[in-house]
Amino acid sequence: MTPHRVGRRTVEDALAVAAGIEGWMTAEQGRRLFAAAARCRPGGQIVEIGSFRGRSIVVMASAAPPDVGVVAIDPHAGTDRGPQEIAGFAAEADDDHRAFVANLAAAGVADRVRHVRAFSDEAHAAVHGTIDVLYIDGAHRYAPARADLAGWRARVADGGTLLIHDAFSSIGVTLAILRAWLPDRRFRYVARPRSLVEYRADLRAGG
Repeated sequence: MTPHRVGRRTVEDALAVAAGIEGWMTAEQGRRLFAAAARCRPGGQIVEIGSFRGRSIVVMASAAPPDVGVVAIDPHAGTDRGPQEIAGFAAEADDDHRAFVANLAAAGVADRVRHVRAFSDEAHAAVHGTIDVLYIDGAHRYAPARADLAGWRARVADGGTLLIHDAFSSIGVTLAILRAWLPDRRFRYVARPRSLVEYRADLRAGG
């Protein structure tokens, strides 16, 4: 079977590069992110909330068509670095940022990614228009995770893709999804590779 190729990099190429970057994304999840980015409409926009050291954004930037904007939102503030690293990492904040910049450069995607170094609730003004692929891998505590879902999912374009990491491995994220989705039928479930869940924005699902 011929590997899926976008531009000069296949999904396997992208995963090989990402494997050397610290993070929690699995290869199966990486393939799902690659596919979502690859089908982004011409002139569209991909936004990631929570980039850590760049593992997942490298995969999506590798897959994104040339005229698609790619935005990574992460304050690199030393908090909520991962599901088991929610607090107490202030000293690592600048190291995370330096590693992020270096990893994107080494992967050859630095010119494809615009980094917004801000907390997600303060980053709306830095992202213009609708979003075709939104990947949320930010806060793991209930209140900020719910704020991410409430504030950003409405910006996903009709037919767009929403992916949420740690959906079933972090209680705060799980509860936020349940509270957000009970009254909202716009997004329909697509797939669940381990702790990553994928939804598609489909107005028909709301009746």
